[in-house]
Amino acid sequence: MTGFSSLRRRGLLAGLAGLGLARAAPAQAGQQAGRRHEWHFVAAEREARLLGPEGPASRIWSYTDGLLPVMRIRQGDSIRAVLENRLPEHTTIHWHGVRGPNAMDGVQYVTQPPVEPGQSFTYDLTPPDTGTFFLHPHCNEPGQVGRGLAAVLVVEGDEAEPADADIVLAVKDWRLAGDGAWLPFVTPQGAGRAGTFGTRRAVNGRPDFSATVPAHGDVRLRLLNLDATRTLTPRVEGAEAVVIATDGNALLPPAPLEGWRVGAAMRLDLLLRAPAAGGTVTLHDDFSRTPWPIARLTAAPSTRPPRPFAPRGLRPGRVPRADLARAERLPFAFSASLGLPGTAPGDIAGLPPEDPFAQVLLDSLCTGRQTFWAINKSTWPGGAQGDHRHLPPPLAELKAGRSYIFELHNTTPHPHPIHLHGHTFEVLSLSRQEGLPRFLADTVLLQPRERAEIAFVAAPGNWMFHCHVLEHLETGMMGWLRIG
Repeated sequence: MTGFSSLRRRGLLAGLAGLGLARAAPAQAGQQAGRRHEWHFVAAEREARLLGPEGPASRIWSYTDGLLPVMRIRQGDSIRAVLENRLPEHTTIHWHGVRGPNAMDGVQYVTQPPVEPGQSFTYDLTPPDTGTFFLHPHCNEPGQVGRGLAAVLVVEGDEAEPADADIVLAVKDWRLAGDGAWLPFVTPQGAGRAGTFGTRRAVNGRPDFSATVPAHGDVRLRLLNLDATRTLTPRVEGAEAVVIATDGNALLPPAPLEGWRVGAAMRLDLLLRAPAAGGTVTLHDDFSRTPWPIARLTAAPSTRPPRPFAPRGLRPGRVPRADLARAERLPFAFSASLGLPGTAPGDIAGLPPEDPFAQVLLDSLCTGRQTFWAINKSTWPGGAQGDHRHLPPPLAELKAGRSYIFELHNTTPHPHPIHLHGHTFEVLSLSRQEGLPRFLADTVLLQPRERAEIAFVAAPGNWMFHCHVLEHLETGMMGWLRIG
């Protein structure tokens, strides 16, 4: 595959081979920012053994011959990425969390033409912020992301002191039958509730993840939730740990890990102190009924001495901050679309057939309209590829450069991770997560019946605004903002 020489020099092969353990080499003396990276992604069907080396093969979709490419650049570097589409349907690349130009945002019919089978499209951007980001299509997301189409982007340069190890942990379920074939990525029951969960949990494509880290070293864990549905509640056992970044943005000062939940498309960077040689650390997900090990780390002998754990935190970023005193406030309600506020379609279990709401749901499923969800009573056109050619009116029209506070209200009994394209916002308040400090993000998890306030400075363009539970996105909970 052409176009990846620069990636190899920055450790892509380690990212592909280790599928997660990608040590960030310190900058060389005299190294200058502003390097140009030339990448060539070939979106195509490939074979992978997701059920283990002795299990049956599955037909994945991926950008490279490796299942999950991990690209590392320095702040100030630019990217020229050619996407070649060898899939049987159109696709794009959305640079999730990157504050790039609107024309590079990767939304078919909104910011660019779809990349049809056999065609190519070139993305040209310079990510302005350090942090942990990822790439995914914005077309038929349940199917394309469900089959594995994703990549991780790490923009280095935020560490005041380099970590002794830097590990990418991308959590994503697979919807697989026992023979390796794909199960349906969208179900009416899942779409109308919290989403359809996978059958096999995985980290970096593997059913279990383990790595060796230097004893007494500081270890950075870049936790990405790339799942279509699942929420994570991370917990570290066997080491001291703090949160140092949210969605790639420095959290100053670092905060305790307790109380954080990571919804679909959200990221949380942790810093932990490895134990003495031979000791082990486990990162658990406590959101499951039974805690599930995301990663197991074993400390190997090193020259690092024991010392108090006093993390300095990351360098602050360059995200513009809203003028809260002058910000305009706009309300956004995330609800069901069938006429009963706060009630999701999947919640009608047990209703008698003569109930009018049950009949509305039945009609929706039978006709394939699939408009279960809404934002401010507006639903996005449904369909497997999303009929972006016929845009509904924008949810709001804003002015570039002005400050806004969005008042978000989840009226449903299900969680919704809400993502705003092209912006990083400050989460000012969360009515059901009051113990958390203010933090910067591009996706905020709304718990059932929760209210939140987010603040940002508007950037010009047509930007999508949606839930990142992919079945919710595909069944109505998406809109767009016009910022001129």
